[in-house]
Amino acid sequence: MRKRLWRLRSNPLRRHDDVVEAWIVLVVGAVILVGGALAGFVTSHAADEAFSAQRTERHSVRAVLLTDTPSPTAGVGSRDLIKAKVRWTTADGTGRTVSALVNTGRKAGSKVVVWLDSAGNSTIEPPSSKETTLESAVLGLTAALAFAGLAFGTGAAARYRLDRRRIDSWGTEWDLVGPSWGRKTS
Repeated sequence: MRKRLWRLRSNPLRRHDDVVEAWIVLVVGAVILVGGALAGFVTSHAADEAFSAQRTERHSVRAVLLTDTPSPTAGVGSRDLIKAKVRWTTADGTGRTVSALVNTGRKAGSKVVVWLDSAGNSTIEPPSSKETTLESAVLGLTAALAFAGLAFGTGAAARYRLDRRRIDSWGTEWDLVGPSWGRKTS
């Protein structure tokens, strides 16, 4: 631990830039830990709320398919969705017909489940709670890593500027001291 804090200890060779660099490293580390965790938590919570709102506003209805749908394309799988005309009866007894996303390979007259939003427009099925938990976690982790990368990059740029300043300072000092070191080879 003593080696890690050498920049903060009293030392006759310690420069002001060493102290500044030590504080930059300390602040960047704290920002990455606290800010990254906060960014991840806020993003995960916001995504979870958005998915919860989708599950709340969307509902399913049982409908009858009015047209045949083509067979699934080879190699893609049987879960292909395609827009097709469907009809269902609302709670007040009126019939509604819309284009909705249904599975391929169905015949006209088949019973299908159609998802609608709060305005009655056709939409896709909302993600399940397991899917939303996983997706919220992934989004939160991505936000935390992006924030940490940004903070790390900012700290690295600041340390690069300090290094350039130190190198320039050493060059200036060498220009003053170098000639007194004796004979030049050129």
